[in-house]
Amino acid sequence: MVLASNKVMDALKGIGLNLYERKLWVALLARGTSTAGELSEIANVPRSRSYDILQSLAEKGFVIAQPAKPLRYVAIPPGEALERAKRKLEEDMKLTVQRIDELKTSPVMKELSSVHSTGLSMISTEEMAGALKGKGLVMQQMGSMFKTANKKINILTTGDGLNDIFENHFSDLKKAADRGVKVQIAVSGDSRSSPAAKSLDDLPAIEVRSVNTKEIPIGGRFAVVDGKELVFSLTDTKVHNTQDMAFWSKSEHAAGNVMEPLFKLAWNNSKKL
Repeated sequence: MVLASNKVMDALKGIGLNLYERKLWVALLARGTSTAGELSEIANVPRSRSYDILQSLAEKGFVIAQPAKPLRYVAIPPGEALERAKRKLEEDMKLTVQRIDELKTSPVMKELSSVHSTGLSMISTEEMAGALKGKGLVMQQMGSMFKTANKKINILTTGDGLNDIFENHFSDLKKAADRGVKVQIAVSGDSRSSPAAKSLDDLPAIEVRSVNTKEIPIGGRFAVVDGKELVFSLTDTKVHNTQDMAFWSKSEHAAGNVMEPLFKLAWNNSKKL
């Protein structure tokens, strides 16, 4: 029995409900009130799993459990259920953030840092590399690099990429420049009308230039920090955020001997916007 369209099920997946949770909740909405056994048959969900899943839905705010024998569940109107789920997520997030902040200042942090330092001493910097998938993760990694920069930040990007940098890293780059880090951004393609270009160029400590792509037909996006660490994008800015891919490495050879000279080539063939 089909109770909801694929569009509805995909939307519920987008807010974090797994397949069984989606099936059981929709089945309960169709019944109003029901037992776990009845819902498992309607939704084609294993009966042995239905109790735990319905309990999970109750904790998230989607259903109410009635203390009866057998245990029955009541459907909450969709609008109210979503509001309850939203409030629960906000409360959980607030508590998690609080715990993270407490952990960062606790004695446990010293032990974790010691464990990490021991692990780093056993590997070479070239082994510190990995693939980053999803725009959020890529931007997080770049932000971490910019925050720890000591001498220089070299960025080659496109017009769209410059907008992303402005939206996500304006504060990080400004703080880096304020502490004496040399920040240079080379942009391939026309970005003169970009609000990001103007805002960044208004900061004297951050140099933004346009690459002469007729002389140097270069594109792509990468960032190099202190000639020791890099992030190199593997996809175009026009892909969906979830499909954005990049490569990160702490290889000084790749950062200092490969990507940095490439940046200098672009920079030497560029001019102020």
